[in-house]
Amino acid sequence: MIRVLIADDHPVVRQGLRTFLDLHDDITVVGEAGDGAQAVELVAELAPDVLLLDLKMPVLDGLGALERLSGGPTRVVVLTSVSDPADVGPAMRAGAAGFLYKDVDPPALVQAVRAVHGGQVLLAPEAAEAMLATAADAAAPAPVPLTEREREVLALIAAGRSNREIARSLAVAEKTVKTHVSNVLMKLGVQDRTQAALYAVRHGLA
Repeated sequence: MIRVLIADDHPVVRQGLRTFLDLHDDITVVGEAGDGAQAVELVAELAPDVLLLDLKMPVLDGLGALERLSGGPTRVVVLTSVSDPADVGPAMRAGAAGFLYKDVDPPALVQAVRAVHGGQVLLAPEAAEAMLATAADAAAPAPVPLTEREREVLALIAAGRSNREIARSLAVAEKTVKTHVSNVLMKLGVQDRTQAALYAVRHGLA
């Protein structure tokens, strides 16, 4: 069962999301928050698997909430109606595992919740384009030398595979995959899997 917390300052939006998500046998909504501060409190209290988080909220906005939740076990999916490309990068760097817009098809939202819960990183096409455009604007450094296995791991990261899926694909232990992922992030000089995936796309490694 995937336990979901919804954080949005519009009660109608929260109710609509709850009603739809509760239709699925593998998902249960464990709580609702009307602002970012309450979202942080309820994550600590309820320990949800996935948090659906709006960015524009009172008291504490979504980005502030993300920064306070960074490093915790709850996977955060930004779900916003504001299509400002400048929001995508800061949200992902603050620890979001997904970035979607509120016009997403309901079945796609359910699949996103399942994918993020399974360890994947998921971006709406527009959000991915914004990230790539930002990366393209920066001076691209020379490709970093990776071992053949590290290149395989990087390609699978870019494909959105979790460590468990990578281990299964390469027929190695999940602990070994974690070591490879750490080495890849260190060599590329990036902080998370999303940035590594963008590097792979920019340099034709995905």
